Amino acid sequence: MKLAIFISVILTQHVLAQPAIGIVAPMRMDSLVARSGYSLLVESVQNIVSPKTVNDEQFERNLNQMGKLKTPIYALNIFIPGEIKVVGPTVKEEVVMAYAEKVLQRCQQSGIKLIVWGSGASRKIPAGFSPAMAKLQFIELARKVATLAAKYGVVLALENLNQSETNFITSVHEAFEIVTLVNHPNFRLCADLYHMQVENEPAGVLLSVQEALVHCDLAERENRNPPGVSSDFTEYFKLLKQINYSGAIVLECRWTNFPDQITPAYQNLQSQLNSVWRP
Repeated sequence: MKLAIFISVILTQHVLAQPAIGIVAPMRMDSLVARSGYSLLVESVQNIVSPKTVNDEQFERNLNQMGKLKTPIYALNIFIPGEIKVVGPTVKEEVVMAYAEKVLQRCQQSGIKLIVWGSGASRKIPAGFSPAMAKLQFIELARKVATLAAKYGVVLALENLNQSETNFITSVHEAFEIVTLVNHPNFRLCADLYHMQVENEPAGVLLSVQEALVHCDLAERENRNPPGVSSDFTEYFKLLKQINYSGAIVLECRWTNFPDQITPAYQNLQSQLNSVWRP
Protein backbone atom coordinates (compact mmCIF):
# COMPACT_ATOMS: atom_id res chain seq x y z
CA MET A 1 0.00 0.00 0.00
CA LYS A 2 1.41 3.41 -0.93
CA LEU A 3 2.42 5.59 2.03
CA ALA A 4 -0.10 8.37 1.27
CA ILE A 5 -2.95 5.85 1.14
CA PHE A 6 -1.69 4.15 4.31
CA ILE A 7 -1.68 7.44 6.23
CA SER A 8 -5.07 8.43 4.83
CA VAL A 9 -6.58 5.19 6.07
CA ILE A 10 -5.19 5.73 9.57
CA LEU A 11 -6.47 9.31 9.70
CA THR A 12 -9.93 8.63 8.34
CA GLN A 13 -11.01 5.18 9.45
CA HIS A 14 -13.70 5.04 12.13
CA VAL A 15 -13.76 1.34 12.93
CA LEU A 16 -12.90 0.06 16.37
CA ALA A 17 -9.38 -1.12 15.52
CA GLN A 18 -6.44 -1.40 17.89
CA PRO A 19 -4.10 1.57 17.38
CA ALA A 20 -0.85 1.11 15.50
CA ILE A 21 2.30 1.73 17.56
CA GLY A 22 4.88 4.20 16.34
CA ILE A 23 8.03 5.80 17.70
CA VAL A 24 9.77 9.16 17.46
CA ALA A 25 13.21 8.31 16.11
CA PRO A 26 15.60 9.36 13.33
CA MET A 27 15.08 7.46 10.11
CA ARG A 28 18.67 6.19 10.25
CA MET A 29 17.37 3.87 13.02
CA ASP A 30 14.78 2.39 10.66
CA SER A 31 16.08 -1.19 10.62
CA LEU A 32 16.24 -1.38 14.41
CA VAL A 33 12.79 0.19 14.74
CA ALA A 34 11.30 -2.30 12.26
CA ARG A 35 12.93 -5.30 13.98
CA SER A 36 11.51 -4.12 17.29
CA GLY A 37 7.93 -4.32 15.99
CA TYR A 38 6.96 -0.68 15.39
CA SER A 39 4.91 0.01 12.30
CA LEU A 40 5.24 3.80 12.15
CA LEU A 41 8.03 6.33 12.43
CA VAL A 42 7.80 9.99 13.48
CA GLU A 43 10.69 12.21 12.43
CA SER A 44 11.29 15.93 12.91
CA VAL A 45 10.56 18.71 10.46
CA GLN A 46 14.12 19.94 11.07
CA ASN A 47 15.68 16.65 9.95
CA ILE A 48 13.50 16.01 6.92
CA VAL A 49 11.87 19.06 5.30
CA SER A 50 12.76 22.36 7.01
CA PRO A 51 14.14 24.99 4.63
CA LYS A 52 16.20 26.34 7.53
CA THR A 53 18.17 23.12 8.05
CA VAL A 54 17.71 21.00 4.89
CA ASN A 55 18.88 22.33 1.55
CA ASP A 56 17.49 21.05 -1.76
CA GLU A 57 20.29 18.54 -2.23
CA GLN A 58 19.82 17.11 1.26
CA PHE A 59 16.07 16.97 0.76
CA GLU A 60 16.55 14.89 -2.38
CA ARG A 61 18.74 12.51 -0.39
CA ASN A 62 16.06 12.34 2.28
CA LEU A 63 13.44 11.49 -0.33
CA ASN A 64 15.61 8.71 -1.64
CA GLN A 65 16.18 7.31 1.84
CA MET A 66 12.47 7.54 2.70
CA GLY A 67 11.65 5.43 -0.31
CA LYS A 68 13.74 2.60 1.13
CA LEU A 69 12.43 2.65 4.71
CA LYS A 70 11.06 -0.51 6.30
CA THR A 71 9.05 1.64 8.70
CA PRO A 72 7.18 4.44 6.89
CA ILE A 73 7.31 7.99 8.21
CA TYR A 74 3.81 8.55 9.53
CA ALA A 75 4.23 12.11 10.78
CA LEU A 76 6.69 14.90 11.54
CA ASN A 77 7.03 16.90 14.75
CA ILE A 78 8.82 20.05 15.96
CA PHE A 79 7.00 22.08 13.32
CA ILE A 80 8.15 25.69 13.85
CA PRO A 81 11.58 26.59 15.27
CA GLY A 82 11.77 28.79 18.35
CA GLU A 83 13.19 31.77 16.47
CA ILE A 84 10.04 32.03 14.34
CA LYS A 85 7.50 33.45 16.76
CA VAL A 86 3.77 32.84 16.30
CA VAL A 87 2.66 35.01 19.23
CA GLY A 88 3.90 38.28 20.67
CA PRO A 89 4.95 41.69 19.39
CA THR A 90 7.66 40.43 17.01
CA VAL A 91 5.56 38.06 14.89
CA LYS A 92 6.24 38.40 11.18
CA GLU A 93 3.35 36.67 9.45
CA GLU A 94 5.06 36.66 6.07
CA VAL A 95 8.03 34.78 7.59
CA VAL A 96 5.77 32.21 9.25
CA MET A 97 3.79 31.63 6.08
CA ALA A 98 6.84 31.38 3.80
CA TYR A 99 8.46 28.87 6.16
CA ALA A 100 5.24 26.87 6.52
CA GLU A 101 4.65 26.76 2.78
CA LYS A 102 8.09 25.31 2.07
CA VAL A 103 7.64 22.70 4.80
CA LEU A 104 4.21 21.76 3.49
CA GLN A 105 5.37 21.62 -0.14
CA ARG A 106 8.09 19.19 0.86
CA CYS A 107 5.65 17.14 2.92
CA GLN A 108 3.47 16.76 -0.16
CA GLN A 109 6.51 15.62 -2.17
CA SER A 110 7.35 13.14 0.60
CA GLY A 111 3.85 11.75 1.01
CA ILE A 112 3.73 12.93 4.64
CA LYS A 113 0.19 13.73 5.71
CA LEU A 114 0.51 14.74 9.38
CA ILE A 115 2.54 17.32 11.32
CA VAL A 116 2.37 17.57 15.10
CA TRP A 117 2.36 21.25 16.09
CA GLY A 118 4.06 21.51 19.47
CA SER A 119 6.80 24.11 19.03
CA GLY A 120 6.78 25.38 22.62
CA ALA A 121 9.41 28.09 22.20
CA SER A 122 7.74 29.49 19.09
CA ARG A 123 4.38 29.84 20.84
CA LYS A 124 5.69 31.00 24.24
CA ILE A 125 4.02 34.25 25.23
CA PRO A 126 6.64 36.95 25.96
CA ALA A 127 6.64 38.60 29.37
CA GLY A 128 4.28 41.55 29.46
CA PHE A 129 2.32 40.50 26.39
CA SER A 130 -1.41 39.94 26.82
CA PRO A 131 -2.32 36.21 26.95
CA ALA A 132 -5.73 37.06 25.51
CA MET A 133 -4.11 38.88 22.61
CA ALA A 134 -1.68 36.00 22.08
CA LYS A 135 -4.59 33.57 21.90
CA LEU A 136 -6.38 35.63 19.26
CA GLN A 137 -3.12 36.07 17.38
CA PHE A 138 -2.40 32.34 17.38
CA ILE A 139 -5.93 31.40 16.29
CA GLU A 140 -5.82 33.76 13.33
CA LEU A 141 -2.38 32.63 12.24
CA ALA A 142 -3.15 28.93 12.78
CA ARG A 143 -6.23 29.24 10.58
CA LYS A 144 -4.10 30.69 7.77
CA VAL A 145 -1.47 27.97 8.14
CA ALA A 146 -4.22 25.31 8.20
CA THR A 147 -5.66 26.70 4.97
CA LEU A 148 -2.20 26.41 3.46
CA ALA A 149 -1.87 22.86 4.83
CA ALA A 150 -5.10 21.90 3.09
CA LYS A 151 -3.60 23.04 -0.22
CA TYR A 152 -0.84 20.46 0.26
CA GLY A 153 -2.95 17.69 1.77
CA VAL A 154 -1.44 17.90 5.26
CA VAL A 155 -3.19 17.77 8.64
CA LEU A 156 -1.74 19.79 11.52
CA ALA A 157 -2.27 18.34 15.01
CA LEU A 158 -1.98 20.88 17.84
CA GLU A 159 -0.13 19.33 20.80
CA ASN A 160 -0.59 20.08 24.48
CA LEU A 161 2.75 20.71 26.19
CA ASN A 162 3.62 21.28 29.86
CA GLN A 163 4.56 24.45 31.69
CA SER A 164 8.27 23.62 31.78
CA GLU A 165 8.28 23.86 27.96
CA THR A 166 5.92 26.73 27.27
CA ASN A 167 3.32 29.01 28.89
CA PHE A 168 0.63 28.65 26.25
CA ILE A 169 -1.58 25.63 25.50
CA THR A 170 -0.50 23.41 28.38
CA SER A 171 -3.49 21.07 28.49
CA VAL A 172 -5.53 18.96 26.11
CA HIS A 173 -8.58 20.96 27.18
CA GLU A 174 -6.93 24.24 26.13
CA ALA A 175 -5.62 22.75 22.89
CA PHE A 176 -9.09 21.46 22.03
CA GLU A 177 -10.56 24.91 22.66
CA ILE A 178 -8.04 26.41 20.23
CA VAL A 179 -8.77 23.73 17.63
CA THR A 180 -12.49 24.42 17.97
CA LEU A 181 -11.98 28.17 17.51
CA VAL A 182 -9.67 27.76 14.53
CA ASN A 183 -12.43 25.59 13.04
CA HIS A 184 -10.56 24.15 10.09
CA PRO A 185 -10.59 20.48 8.99
CA ASN A 186 -6.81 20.48 8.56
CA PHE A 187 -6.19 21.74 12.10
CA ARG A 188 -6.82 18.94 14.58
CA LEU A 189 -5.65 17.72 17.98
CA CYS A 190 -2.73 15.72 19.38
CA ALA A 191 -3.10 14.49 22.96
CA ASP A 192 0.29 13.93 24.56
CA LEU A 193 -0.27 11.65 27.55
CA TYR A 194 3.11 12.49 29.06
CA HIS A 195 2.31 16.19 29.22
CA MET A 196 -1.16 15.39 30.57
CA GLN A 197 0.45 13.50 33.44
CA VAL A 198 2.97 16.25 34.20
CA GLU A 199 0.15 18.81 34.32
CA ASN A 200 -2.10 16.49 36.36
CA GLU A 201 -4.78 16.78 33.70
CA PRO A 202 -7.51 14.17 34.22
CA ALA A 203 -7.55 11.34 31.70
CA GLY A 204 -11.30 11.84 31.36
CA VAL A 205 -10.76 14.94 29.24
CA LEU A 206 -10.19 12.56 26.32
CA LEU A 207 -13.91 11.78 26.34
CA SER A 208 -14.71 15.34 25.29
CA VAL A 209 -12.25 15.72 22.40
CA GLN A 210 -13.27 12.80 20.18
CA GLU A 211 -14.24 14.93 17.20
CA ALA A 212 -10.78 16.53 16.90
CA LEU A 213 -8.32 13.89 18.13
CA VAL A 214 -6.09 12.41 15.41
CA HIS A 215 -2.85 11.59 17.20
CA CYS A 216 -1.48 10.51 20.61
CA ASP A 217 2.06 10.65 21.97
CA LEU A 218 3.12 9.09 25.25
CA ALA A 219 5.90 8.49 27.73
CA GLU A 220 5.84 7.75 31.43
CA ARG A 221 5.64 10.74 33.75
CA GLU A 222 8.88 10.03 35.60
CA ASN A 223 11.90 11.11 33.54
CA ARG A 224 9.84 10.72 30.37
CA ASN A 225 10.69 7.02 30.52
CA PRO A 226 9.54 4.51 27.88
CA PRO A 227 6.62 2.25 28.84
CA GLY A 228 7.30 -0.51 31.31
CA VAL A 229 9.46 1.32 33.84
CA SER A 230 7.04 2.45 36.54
CA SER A 231 3.48 2.98 35.30
CA ASP A 232 0.95 2.01 32.64
CA PHE A 233 -1.53 3.69 30.33
CA THR A 234 -4.52 1.38 30.44
CA GLU A 235 -6.74 4.09 31.97
CA TYR A 236 -6.09 6.27 28.91
CA PHE A 237 -6.45 3.37 26.48
CA LYS A 238 -9.87 2.43 27.87
CA LEU A 239 -11.04 5.98 27.20
CA LEU A 240 -9.50 6.02 23.72
CA LYS A 241 -11.28 2.79 22.93
CA GLN A 242 -14.52 4.24 24.29
CA ILE A 243 -14.31 7.20 21.89
CA ASN A 244 -13.33 4.92 18.99
CA TYR A 245 -9.93 6.58 18.57
CA SER A 246 -8.53 5.68 15.16
CA GLY A 247 -5.09 7.30 15.16
CA ALA A 248 -1.72 5.93 16.19
CA ILE A 249 -0.02 5.68 19.58
CA VAL A 250 3.53 7.03 19.33
CA LEU A 251 6.31 6.74 21.88
CA GLU A 252 8.15 10.03 22.41
CA CYS A 253 10.50 9.16 25.26
CA ARG A 254 13.89 9.82 26.79
CA TRP A 255 16.10 6.80 26.25
CA THR A 256 19.14 5.87 28.31
CA ASN A 257 20.03 3.00 25.96
CA PHE A 258 17.90 3.21 22.83
CA PRO A 259 18.93 -0.10 21.20
CA ASP A 260 18.32 -2.07 24.38
CA GLN A 261 15.11 -0.31 25.41
CA ILE A 262 12.97 0.01 22.30
CA THR A 263 11.97 -3.65 21.96
CA PRO A 264 10.88 -4.08 25.61
CA ALA A 265 9.05 -0.74 25.38
CA TYR A 266 7.16 -1.91 22.31
CA GLN A 267 6.30 -5.25 23.92
CA ASN A 268 5.08 -3.58 27.09
CA LEU A 269 2.92 -1.09 25.23
CA GLN A 270 1.53 -3.78 22.93
CA SER A 271 0.60 -5.83 26.00
CA GLN A 272 -1.21 -2.86 27.54
CA LEU A 273 -3.11 -2.21 24.31
CA ASN A 274 -4.02 -5.90 24.01
CA SER A 275 -5.38 -5.89 27.56
CA VAL A 276 -7.85 -3.17 26.55
CA TRP A 277 -8.65 -4.01 22.93
CA ARG A 278 -8.55 -7.80 23.32
CA PRO A 279 -9.66 -8.49 26.90
